[in-house]
This record gives sequence, structure tokens and C-alpha cells, in this order.
Amino acid sequence: MATAGKVIKCRAAVAWEPNAPLMMEEIEVAPPQEGEIRIKVVATGVCHTDLYHLFEGKDKRGFPTVLGHEGAGVVESVGPGVTDFKPGDKVIPVSVAHCGECRFCKSPKTNLCERSWINDHVDLMSYPTTCFTCRGQPILQFTSTGTFSEYIVINQIYVVKIHDDAPLDRVCLLGCGIPTGYGAAVNTAGVTPGSVCAVFGLGAVGLAAVMGCKNAGASRIFAVDINEQKFEKAKVFGATDFLNPKAYDKPISEVLAELTNGGVDFSIECVGNPEVMRAALESCIKGWGVSVLVGYTDVDFSARPIQLISGKTWKGTLLGGYKIKDSLPKLVNDYMTGKIMVDEFITHKMDLEQINDAINLMKTGQCIRCILNISK
Repeated sequence: MATAGKVIKCRAAVAWEPNAPLMMEEIEVAPPQEGEIRIKVVATGVCHTDLYHLFEGKDKRGFPTVLGHEGAGVVESVGPGVTDFKPGDKVIPVSVAHCGECRFCKSPKTNLCERSWINDHVDLMSYPTTCFTCRGQPILQFTSTGTFSEYIVINQIYVVKIHDDAPLDRVCLLGCGIPTGYGAAVNTAGVTPGSVCAVFGLGAVGLAAVMGCKNAGASRIFAVDINEQKFEKAKVFGATDFLNPKAYDKPISEVLAELTNGGVDFSIECVGNPEVMRAALESCIKGWGVSVLVGYTDVDFSARPIQLISGKTWKGTLLGGYKIKDSLPKLVNDYMTGKIMVDEFITHKMDLEQINDAINLMKTGQCIRCILNISK
């Protein structure tokens, strides 16, 4: 392409500081270096993790930044040493690395990677180095991606090539929220046929967890949320029972224990709230109950030791346990063949210039997923 090897000027929504509206800016995007790929972003979702960093993150060193990490696009150019990608390839850039060479990548037990930004830079929520500049200063790439920009540069260990026919304005959601929730159920929890499950929090991640429980064969799926308007959508994904914790004068764990003869087999927490994490664990049946933490927060959480001594398992998951190079192309194919739902998560579509409206919809719980059209 004519732009290969050159700096590209393009539009991006920049978060200059926390708790402030994003600003539309013209930024400069450097050419890809060794092992890097420059991607023209076509579409991106708006995820709660973007909002967490903007409104709840405690480290101002993570700004200014370009948020967004649930995108899909087309390879514009590649740097030296890149052999698995070429210009024109449809790809999904992901926040989770997969180098394929480290001890974690070689282990079937985890999808962590020793080369990930998460290991050393979780305080910034990005690498300290970046391909973005604006007004003469560097702008960070949130979670190494930064998909609220028309172009991004990212190391190839974070990029997945997908089917040429995949619709980018839908499969972009397979870069974060859907595999996180779905994999929490089918991979991390290991939901079994005939089991009873409870999913706490019915945003996109929670709804994907509901879908995972259903596809794994659960016989009963409790959808738990304080926003009852989400119950109808949860029914679409397979939920069978619906509980609003605020409707009871006792802990929701006690309600679930009464309804299930002692507790659920599997619980999945998709809120990122320490109190909900504890409630999800306490909602599991003793002896074999498994509770999975999915929602992210950066504060302490706790439980009484008897919860684990009695035989329950408490575990966490990152991107649903999926190794991205192996699994995401399969998830795209599963969507294209009707095995998993994606379209049903999308409640709004907007242009990049409407990013602050999209953030407000997410912040106020008025949408599941908003797709931003980034470039044609």
C-alpha cells in the first residue's frame, strides 16, 4: 500500500485525563517495527474495562491514552520479521498475548504469556512505549491495542487472522467480551451437562457466560442482576430463572441455596465487585461447587476459609482461558456457522465521533454492546 513505511495521520478518540470526555483528535501513527503489524481498524466495541480505566482507574500515569480493545480490521502493512500476516488480511487484535514460545504458551493449563504487557505494566494498562503521538506528545495504547483509532500498530503476538468472509462489525466482539464470558463457563468452570449454574451480572460478559452454560448443557441457569430490564435479554441466551438481589431481605446466596437444595454447581461472577465475588462463592454447593471470577477490579476481596475447606473451588479467568491464536479463529467460525450468538449482543451502532454517547449508554446500563464504525 502507498502508506507502507510512512507515518499515517488519522482520527482517534483520545482520553487526555481520567473522568473527562474523550476528545476527537488527529494523531500520528508510526510505521510498524520488527515483529509489528499496522492495522486499519474497521469496527470496535465499547467494553466496561474501557470505562473502568476512564472512571475508576487510580493511576494517572495511564493517561493520555487511546482506549478501545475490542476491535477488528484489515492489515495495512507489516514490519520486518512478520511472516504470518500480509496486507489485506482480516484480523482481530487482542489484549492477551500468545507468543507460542514461552513456558505459559506451551502449557495447556493457561492462556497467559510471558511477553504480555499484563506482567509488568498493569498499572498503566498499556506498554509505556507507543506508536501514537498527538500534539507532539506520546499517547498510550490501552491494553496494547487502542482501537478507538483508525489505525493501530501492535506486535504480532496479539493478532489473530480470521476468515476472509467474517463481518468485522460483528466479530470484533470476539476480541474480548464474548470469549471472556463464554470461556469462563465452558473452559474455566467446566460446566457439565445437567448442572445448575448462576451468572452474576448480565452485561455482555455475563450474557456470554449464560450462553456458555446453555451450550455446555446446564439444566438450570440463574441470571442474577439488580437491573431487571436485562432479564429478557438473558432469556434469549438461555437463562431459565431470574433473580434481583434487591428484591429479597436475605443474602442472594441464601435465596439460591433454598431454590437449589444447597447451592448451585457453578457460579460465574461478571461484575468486578468484591461483595458480588463473595456472594457468588457462597452461592455454590459445598463439596464440589466451582465459582469463577471474571469481572476485573483492583481492590482486595475476601471470604471465610470454611468456604474452601468445605470443598468449593474459587478460580479466575482471563479471556475465558482461550489461547488466542488457536481458539479465536474457531470462535469466528462457530459464529459464522450458528453455533454461538454474536449479533444478539449488539444493541447500538454509532460512529467514532459519538464515542462519548456510547460511553454514557454503557455507564448507565442502557446498552449491552455498542459497535463503533471506525473506518470504511
